[in-house]
Amino acid sequence: MIQVKNLNIQHRKDLRVILENFSLVLNDGDKAAIIGEEGNGKSTLMKWMYDPEMISSYCEASGERVMQGIKAGYLPQELPAADREKSIYEYFMEEPGFFDQTPKELNRMAGQFGLSGDFFYRDQCMKTLSGGEKVKAQMIRLLLSGPDILLFDEPSNDIDLETLEWLENFISGWERIVVYISHDETLIERTANVIIHIEQIRRKTQSRYTVARMPYRQYMAQRSDQFEKQERMAVSDRREKKKREEKYNRIYQSVEHAQNVITRQNPSKARLLKKKMHAVKSMGRRFEREDASMTQMPEEESAIYFEIGAEGIPAGKTVMDVSLEKLCAPGQEDALAEQIRLYVRGPEKVCITGTNGAGKTTLLRTIVHELSGRTDIRAEYMPQNYDDLLDTSLTPVDVLDQSGDRQQRTRIRTYLGALKFTTDEMEHPARELSGGQKAKLFLLKMSLSGASVLLLDEPTRNFSPLSGPVIRRMLKEFPGAVISISHDRKYIEEVCDKVYRLTRNGLEEQ
Repeated sequence: MIQVKNLNIQHRKDLRVILENFSLVLNDGDKAAIIGEEGNGKSTLMKWMYDPEMISSYCEASGERVMQGIKAGYLPQELPAADREKSIYEYFMEEPGFFDQTPKELNRMAGQFGLSGDFFYRDQCMKTLSGGEKVKAQMIRLLLSGPDILLFDEPSNDIDLETLEWLENFISGWERIVVYISHDETLIERTANVIIHIEQIRRKTQSRYTVARMPYRQYMAQRSDQFEKQERMAVSDRREKKKREEKYNRIYQSVEHAQNVITRQNPSKARLLKKKMHAVKSMGRRFEREDASMTQMPEEESAIYFEIGAEGIPAGKTVMDVSLEKLCAPGQEDALAEQIRLYVRGPEKVCITGTNGAGKTTLLRTIVHELSGRTDIRAEYMPQNYDDLLDTSLTPVDVLDQSGDRQQRTRIRTYLGALKFTTDEMEHPARELSGGQKAKLFLLKMSLSGASVLLLDEPTRNFSPLSGPVIRRMLKEFPGAVISISHDRKYIEEVCDKVYRLTRNGLEEQ
């Protein structure tokens, strides 16, 4: 069992409250998904649950954490910087449990993750692995340590579809506690039986949390029903309030008018009117008490408002027609794939899938290079690692506009506000933003550029399940072409017209 009692977390820099009086009890068999909009503190909560010292540099926290006799295993969102320069073998050597496994057991574990048996003994540097291979390596080493409770921060990021399915079965079959953050709605729908929802309402000035012991779809449906019921009651109460006010105003004005015309010649009637006015004011105070207990309109952390506009591409126009005899990773001679042909026409939405390490990102970068010299279209690229193209030392406003034009910067602040950025977040360096906030910033940058072709490497990987539907709709309605890499099953189903799988023999249309 893991228990959290009266946890309070507050940012040191802007004093924003992330959690207030948060309490939680999880027992064996619980699979808890932490959800919420980008930047709401999901990762901060998970780090505190693993080790409160992990957040002490940027947050103040108070509360009790009960995990007696339990060993927790934590999978961070990114590979720690200290591990990036190590070889794969050195990385696994640092886990004592690695040497307790027989070669047969290691080979079986590698096979479960779609890796070859010699993976553990390679001299390859950890930082050169694909995004999915890094996640797999971290997860394997974590399991070798023999944890009782698993804390996964974005375990579904970057892993291929086969490993995603394995992860679903693994989480469902784990007999102890699993707490995880994920932006993969399908994973949450299929595995979670507890939902921890962290919200920032009233323009991120007030925190709110919900712990629901039910599946995700049931929670969202129940939440929607409750909000609709509360809204109907609030509308009804306001309708009744209006009727009361109209009635009260008519009576008050009638008595007041009568008092004004009464003279001293009729003192008895004046006394009656005075008593009547007293009764009217008493009625007014009763109405005020009723108004105080009136059903409030539901406060919900609304989804982001966002759209990408462009002039669009005619249906018959060739966006790209590329043929490659072989695809090689930078600095490598061995081919990742051969005989690749990709033809994209008009405003098609194309997705490329494949196993981790197949060369999908390498192929997308090749496409970026192919389109960079075109003058008839404008292509914009969103990499998997946003920091590759974002100057994170700049503020979000400066990232989007370096002209200094006052009106343009005002417009940019309006756009950022629509994406749920607070004033403080607009003025802080972009390196302090969450992954989801950086993704929003990147998409807004692409929108302002007037791009007609979007080249996207895992575009939905950092968007919450709440923002995900908005992003999918936005990309589906984008009038230009989209060429993307994704393992997000809802994105593939709802957005993409064509899906190709990258294999050693080229692209196979699915």
